[in-house]
Amino acid sequence: MPTERVTTAYLAAEGFESQLREELGRADVAVRAEHGRLLLSDAPAHEAAWAANIWRECVELPVASIGTAAKALRDIQRNWAMYAPVHHRRAALIQEKLPHVSAKPVVFPAAAPAAPLGSWTLLAPDRMLAAASCSSPFANGEVELVEDKVGPPSRAYLKLWEALVRLRRWPQPGERCLDLGACPGGWTWVMARLGASVVAVDKAPLDPKVAAMPGVEWRGESAFGLEPDSVGPVDWLFSDVICYPARLLRLVERWRATGLVRNFVCTIKFQGETDHETARAFAAIPGATVLHLHNNKHELTFLLPFRPASVPAG
Repeated sequence: MPTERVTTAYLAAEGFESQLREELGRADVAVRAEHGRLLLSDAPAHEAAWAANIWRECVELPVASIGTAAKALRDIQRNWAMYAPVHHRRAALIQEKLPHVSAKPVVFPAAAPAAPLGSWTLLAPDRMLAAASCSSPFANGEVELVEDKVGPPSRAYLKLWEALVRLRRWPQPGERCLDLGACPGGWTWVMARLGASVVAVDKAPLDPKVAAMPGVEWRGESAFGLEPDSVGPVDWLFSDVICYPARLLRLVERWRATGLVRNFVCTIKFQGETDHETARAFAAIPGATVLHLHNNKHELTFLLPFRPASVPAG
């Protein structure tokens, strides 16, 4: 029979286990055990930006055989993703008996899958941990994308693609975008390819191929010295600018106060120690999400999509 001992499991983004431990500790979430990159807690699920995936309401299941383990998972739901830091061969045999879940790389633009995807692991050869409800619709929170190795001037475009896939929306033809810290132009390239018009702001010039794309306007200014009124309304504000998180927060708050921006997508970059307090301040903005993308390094991504005010009934 399943047990209810473990309530939540947090799968750390690879290489960022210490950041997740620190984040959970600051939120008074006690970690009672670790299983590879999976941090186990008896507390209810808590938002954690450094978790690639959060397993909610986990249950432990006995594993008498490969077949009975697979049946136990199928009896809960259809789609499952395996995490196997140990007992890999036995886990793989169980996964083979589960319905196939497509793991094809995503061709952008595309929205993240909407179908529920559970996660499971073998804690021991005879004991399994499973969660039907997870924070990420991708296996182990890892978004693989079909890359464009010719068009963009840098690989930074991958994290913007991933952010927009997870957001399930992206700039549309005719929409107006502001790209702060644009050089060499990887994010501007994404926006222009989607048919949006782009005001790209950076003291350094764009890659010539990006600068020549239709709808691209370069302004050789500082992102922090830019006057919002000189730009006017924009559908999207993007920022991959290198700066301390607190300075980026002030910039975002300044633009939010103007009411000129509908959607924000910004990279929160850490230099040296991780600034957990500022990351929490970003996450506390109403409607915001802060997460570590599969294509992020020592950085988080801030998403604040436009949500129209609800129309009163009647």
